[in-house]
Amino acid sequence: MQNPWPVMLVTGKSTTSPAGGREMLGRLNRGILQELFGELLVVMELQKPEQGGQSLTSALRGHIDGLTPAVIAAALDEIREKQVGLVFLDGSNLGALAAAIKAETPGVSVCTFFHNVEARFFWGSLKQRRSPRALAVLAANYLAERKAVRHSDTLITLTARDSRKLKRLYGRAATHISAMAIDEPVATSGIAAGKGPPYALFVGGTFYANRAGIAWFAEHVAPRIGMKTCVVGHGFEAYRQGLESPGRVEVIGGVDDLRQWYRGAQVVIAPIFDGSGMKTKVAEALMYGKKIVGTPEAFAGYEAVAAQAGWQCRTADEFVAALAEAEALDLPVFDPALRALFDAQFSRDAARTRMAAILGLPVMERAVP
Repeated sequence: MQNPWPVMLVTGKSTTSPAGGREMLGRLNRGILQELFGELLVVMELQKPEQGGQSLTSALRGHIDGLTPAVIAAALDEIREKQVGLVFLDGSNLGALAAAIKAETPGVSVCTFFHNVEARFFWGSLKQRRSPRALAVLAANYLAERKAVRHSDTLITLTARDSRKLKRLYGRAATHISAMAIDEPVATSGIAAGKGPPYALFVGGTFYANRAGIAWFAEHVAPRIGMKTCVVGHGFEAYRQGLESPGRVEVIGGVDDLRQWYRGAQVVIAPIFDGSGMKTKVAEALMYGKKIVGTPEAFAGYEAVAAQAGWQCRTADEFVAALAEAEALDLPVFDPALRALFDAQFSRDAARTRMAAILGLPVMERAVP
């Protein structure tokens, strides 16, 4: 039986332009909620302001990422008008809204989905690039996230590690764990052999941990392995001069279609040493049936499948040894066992089943939008 009350989703504005894992997962959450609740779903999209468009005082009150006092007032009006019973906040940066909902409409249930532990994420960013602005961003997100933890009925994190971080930072753990998932996976029939010599593939955006990780790899590992490393990701063109080495590292930058790069890769690398949440590139590699050589940080949330998915490495020597082993194994272009791992745990269907259970819906029921 479908829930009788409307549900409000508050999320960032959707875009079809190339995006990182957070936006991809946000779109997936939106699609799943639409399937589960159909016409009962009310969507409020937030438009991020231009950089510098909000004052520090406003940001420290939780008015960040498009969540202004006017937006909060409009959300409360819509909650009352449509008799919304549940508000799903797609991000712990929206804690000011959670606090306002509980103050003004205490009978409404609030569910917050944590893409990261934002305080931990922005602490890492601050360590990489110390500046007054980075410190202000950290403070604003910490205060907003604290409100989300205090005023939400349901807290969903991607990993048990993030749940423990919430407990340490704010005194309350997550109520549920729901792993990273990817929408609209490629069909297995579309995986064909690539042309040319194999290479190690790095895929990701230019957030701080990716930049630091691939720079470390280019300096300490790439010169010591037999295959070239290809770096794919929008924005990395700007780092070409510091990363590229003839015959060792090639920066491809942004591409419209990742499939050809995964097809030709011998293995996927994930030299990530800091961050929060889960790394999209690991689920994506499994989707393409590829083994991963990565750090324990890269495998956070994937611990149960890490031994089958690839190799965990902490040092340059361990990366060199694992990549030599991967090259010697002559790994298949597509490993169906790895794709089966993806389908079972990190696909849209898996995420939908988890979300239905968390929200108390019959798992097999599928509302028609």
